[in-house]
Amino acid sequence: MSCQHLVCAQCAHPVIEGRCPLCRASRERMHNHGFAGLSPALVVGLLLVLLLLSLVAEHLVGA
Repeated sequence: MSCQHLVCAQCAHPVIEGRCPLCRASRERMHNHGFAGLSPALVVGLLLVLLLLSLVAEHLVGA
C-alpha cells in the first residue's frame, strides 16, 4: 500500500505531501519497513531458519 492516493483526515490534503504532523507521521509509518529495514516476511524467514538450525544442533549434540 502506498500513501500516494490517501487523503489526510486532519488537513484534507494528500498524505504524500506531508503538510501536517499527522500526514508526516502516517507517511513515515507506511514507509517504515520491518526490523532494521528488512521486510517482515524476511525477518520471519530468518527466525525460522535460526530455529531450525538450533533444533538440528540440539539433536546432533544429544545423539
